[in-house]
Amino acid sequence: MPKVAQNRVINKPGIDQDRLMKMHRYWNAANYLTIGQIYLQANPLLKEPLKPEHIKPRLLGHWGTSPGLSFIYTHLNRLIQDNDVDMIYLTGPGHGGPAIIAQVYLEGTYTEIYPEITQDIFGMEHLFRQFSSPGGVPSHVSVTTPGSIHEGGELGYVLSHAFGAAFDNPDLIVAAVVGDGEAETAPLEGAWKGVKFLNPARDGAVLPILHLNGYKISGPTVLGRDENTEIQKLLLGHGYEVFFVEGSEPMSIHQAFADTLDTCYAKIRAFQSDARKNGFAQRPAWPAIVLRTPKGWTGPKEVDGVPVEGTFRSHQVPVADVKNNPSHLQILENWMRSYKPEECFDSTGRLVEELAALAPRGDRRMGANPHANGGKLRVDLNIPSYNNYAYEVKKPATQSQESTRPLGKMLRDIYALNSKEHNFRLFCPDETNSNRLGDVFEVENRCLVEKILPIDDHVSPDGRVMEVLSEHLCQGWLEGFLLTGRHGLFATYEAFAMVSDSMTVQHAKWLQEGIKLPWRVPVSSLNLLLTSTCWRNDHNGFSHQGPGLIDTVLSKKGSVARIYLPPDANCLLSIADHCLRSRDYVNLIVIDKQLHLQYLNMHEAVDHCNRGLSTWNWASNNDKLEPDVVLACAGDVPTLETIAAAHWLRHHLPEMKVRVVNVVDLMSLYPSYFHPHGISNTTFIEHFTENKPVVFAFHGYQRAIHQLIHGRPNTPRFHVRGFVEEGTTTTPFDMVVLNGMSRYHLCLEAMKRTPRVQNLTPPLIEQCNAMLEKHHSYVRQHLEDMPEVRDWVWTD
Repeated sequence: MPKVAQNRVINKPGIDQDRLMKMHRYWNAANYLTIGQIYLQANPLLKEPLKPEHIKPRLLGHWGTSPGLSFIYTHLNRLIQDNDVDMIYLTGPGHGGPAIIAQVYLEGTYTEIYPEITQDIFGMEHLFRQFSSPGGVPSHVSVTTPGSIHEGGELGYVLSHAFGAAFDNPDLIVAAVVGDGEAETAPLEGAWKGVKFLNPARDGAVLPILHLNGYKISGPTVLGRDENTEIQKLLLGHGYEVFFVEGSEPMSIHQAFADTLDTCYAKIRAFQSDARKNGFAQRPAWPAIVLRTPKGWTGPKEVDGVPVEGTFRSHQVPVADVKNNPSHLQILENWMRSYKPEECFDSTGRLVEELAALAPRGDRRMGANPHANGGKLRVDLNIPSYNNYAYEVKKPATQSQESTRPLGKMLRDIYALNSKEHNFRLFCPDETNSNRLGDVFEVENRCLVEKILPIDDHVSPDGRVMEVLSEHLCQGWLEGFLLTGRHGLFATYEAFAMVSDSMTVQHAKWLQEGIKLPWRVPVSSLNLLLTSTCWRNDHNGFSHQGPGLIDTVLSKKGSVARIYLPPDANCLLSIADHCLRSRDYVNLIVIDKQLHLQYLNMHEAVDHCNRGLSTWNWASNNDKLEPDVVLACAGDVPTLETIAAAHWLRHHLPEMKVRVVNVVDLMSLYPSYFHPHGISNTTFIEHFTENKPVVFAFHGYQRAIHQLIHGRPNTPRFHVRGFVEEGTTTTPFDMVVLNGMSRYHLCLEAMKRTPRVQNLTPPLIEQCNAMLEKHHSYVRQHLEDMPEVRDWVWTD
């Protein structure tokens, strides 16, 4: 029998029994459509007995979680109707796709977006045939599913996406269904802390519904085996008031869940009303529902004498051999007929009117809510001119600046200029000041909806700088914020971006597929700023030294992936302006926060960034002649070492003609047919020549450059130096020495690759090697870099 937490249900009459019975039939209709999607390619209304030819040749999809998801959706529809609730539904359990597709089909949204899926027997057959089929739709809740901003199966992210959607969305309630398998993941365990950052005076609400059905694909779930008292303690410790509903007898659990929903909704609105009327006082104990139902609820009790409902066997396809096994085919038919489709749909296949009336109307339908198609609500960000923050470069490579600090000033003013819209937030794992972005605290505070101490620094429940020591939460919050129509930036240490690497992958996939859907309105790009980079984490050591996210983003489609390696502050400002204005991209920006030499004035920086790469004539000595060697670089530290190498060769071997090429947009190296930012072969040759050796200093792993230039003329002439997984706690210059990317290594490589001057190089090779030996001894004796390296600047 269902159980509800004692003394926590509002004392009012239950939902009208006739209405509950209609809701039950509506749920039956959704379950019927769910099974049809998994199994059928014909005979959608069972107007004749099932035959093997009616069954799909491949049975794909997941039944186990689907009835619970549909049950919740049906009840949320009733809550929306009764209270005019602005609500979206996020599906955490992996492959509940057929359930949600069934629901948005029943409410009419699916047909509006996909007119070929009509509300009749022909549309129903199309709905069934397209599911998990070639040219159709995936088996999980994906970008093709109306109402979704969360990819079902992104295990662990549903709550972080939900809270991101609720921030600065005062009227929105986000129902977030957490599967008990998903609840075992580290990202989800951390995500419960979202309530510590949700301010009822200005934010919407998240209603977590922990759906416990006891099993994963083949084994029991941890929380599914826990007693209610243990689960209550867990969620109570996270800051929630917990409501339990459990059972399998339909009408009883319908009533209990409806009452519990009403109670939770009343509490949410009471918290918000009080805070908006009287001001924020303390963090509420937000409600959370724990729903226990059998896995594969209402499905076959057993197959071939083996239990199915309530076991892991119902996870995917409960009855598998229906084409070849007549008894299995009969089980399927009996199962489908148990939902009485003739009472749910009329003879044409349309949902009967009395059930269709149970769905909300217009934008209140969860499949049609504009928050789940955030581009509809997006307002352009008011961005100040980057010229306001330009660093004056009087002479290249002679002045030093913390390159990210001017960006912090720009972000400060973005907060100020958009203070009425409240449509921008910075997300950062406790590193805003560390990453030199702390000027934002002149106008904004860190958010924390907890007790504030006098010794705290810029911490307030009203703050909109989101700091939490979890890359998963920061990125998940930002993704939810963006997908509901807002703007933001996620800044983190480079090596720790790999913690949320899979989130970047999934978001890129979402955008890639969303671009193909004309009804999906473009959203603001996911902007990732990686600083405290591998080359300047000499003080933290090997654990903090890893540029791997470049490789991850490089593997994504050119329609969405962008990678920028600005060499200085002015280039960063130009790139940041572009990225914050862009839509439907994953923009990866990599630049260090420490003092670095500055190279380009703002006009030059903008031109350089627009081109993607440029020849730096001031650092070259080939005049208008064909060079002997090209020194190329991408990234701030590689740029420093390359410029220093060019300077050394100019003074020690002027006979060698050197061209310096800097790459700021990594994707410009791709052929133009492969990436929209790629340059033509003509432009490529203009900078890199057609056959001269190229010594390329790169911020990341060398293989990335070889991947990018594949197909270009004579690629074996490219000799790439980059990060080779050598690191420790050491000095900045020792990092580049350990990885063979120092100025002396670049000079040695250039001399080795230039036959024309080889008779002049032996003493110079010896000198470079001597400098490397001197460095080795010096840093170990003095614990810092040699003055000639540490204090180096460009001289004529």
